[in-house]
Amino acid sequence: MARLFVDLSPLRESRDFRFLFGGQLVSMMGNQLTVVAIPYQVYTQTHSSLTVGLVSLIQLPLLISGSLWGGAVGDRVDRRKVMVACAIVLSLLSAGLALNAATSRPNLVLLIALAALAAGFAGFSNPARNAAIPRLVPATQLVGAYSLNQVGIQIATVVGPALSGVLLATVGLSWCYWIDATSFLVVIGTSLALSPIVPLASAVRVSTLRAVRDGFSYVRSHVAAQCVYLVDLSAMVFGMPRALFPAVAATMYHGGPVTVGLLFAAPGVGALLGAVTTGWVERVSRRGRAVVLAVVLWGVAIALFGLSPWTWLGLVMLAVAGWADVISAVLRNTILQSSISDEFRSRISSIQMAVVTGGPRLGDLESGAVASATSTEISIVSGGILCVLGAVAIVRWRPAFWREALTSS
Repeated sequence: MARLFVDLSPLRESRDFRFLFGGQLVSMMGNQLTVVAIPYQVYTQTHSSLTVGLVSLIQLPLLISGSLWGGAVGDRVDRRKVMVACAIVLSLLSAGLALNAATSRPNLVLLIALAALAAGFAGFSNPARNAAIPRLVPATQLVGAYSLNQVGIQIATVVGPALSGVLLATVGLSWCYWIDATSFLVVIGTSLALSPIVPLASAVRVSTLRAVRDGFSYVRSHVAAQCVYLVDLSAMVFGMPRALFPAVAATMYHGGPVTVGLLFAAPGVGALLGAVTTGWVERVSRRGRAVVLAVVLWGVAIALFGLSPWTWLGLVMLAVAGWADVISAVLRNTILQSSISDEFRSRISSIQMAVVTGGPRLGDLESGAVASATSTEISIVSGGILCVLGAVAIVRWRPAFWREALTSS
């Protein structure tokens, strides 16, 4: 059974990885409260899934520009400094969301502005954190480290939304934001405790703008990276119906805030189960093929979620989707981080983060728009089908990715 479960060696053997893992776990739990609270607040004020999707889309330009800029900076300075500075700003922005939510008439424009700024600064910090992992553990422990990283993320995506649903139903919106603001204090402490993660001299010599351009040039010559990004975009743009969760809870399952929280948490339950049993992933030889198959399973599960007439069945389908997604995420991270040089790690991670976090926001708009034009159920089912077709199209475009094994070219 030991070969089934995630490798704990990175936590046992690396002090710095333990600090990074612990800080991110606490921060992600706080952040998940806000992830649920923002769409819930928007939906309760507007009763429009399209508006929920638009609010998420508005965050996208700042998220992408923040990720790209942060990736270039992360390759040029001590990555700890990036994480600490962004945590301070993000804590203040969450406090602003809490104060706005506590008023008798919360300002929707202010909510959108603060959420967009938070997306930008989160995008700025994420590449530095993700790119730090290969500097904290040996190459033989990369699969284990990224699997453990996913374990932390998925624990947060299970506990955070479920807790958010309880808080929304009892003490109110502002508590979700206040807890998120407090969680960043832990990130500041754990980041300062890390050993210096200094850049390579070759990365410091070029300008920041040139560094961004060099990162895109690198991706253009890296077929595996292109496929990793595109297959994830297909899954998230078409097959991520989270903007519809408030509407699903209200119209399909006739529930309230607790049901909303459960819908947000369900993919995390499956993903957590997948993350803690990733021992077998280290033995996968055709990693590109496994990524594609995982994305196809995600799309099928999402389509079945849209057809589920019962709450429990819908939650099970979301959990299956979450399981498939975490397997894809571990393999995608390993393909990328095991095949790029350290001087490009933050920049490649920044593009990856822009895809991973930007894709769902485009998906929010897509699902919200289709739901407004048709119905919630049609939006979810059609999105799952398009996700599967997108994965198949990518394999036909780049058949070499189907044969991707251990390292990328």
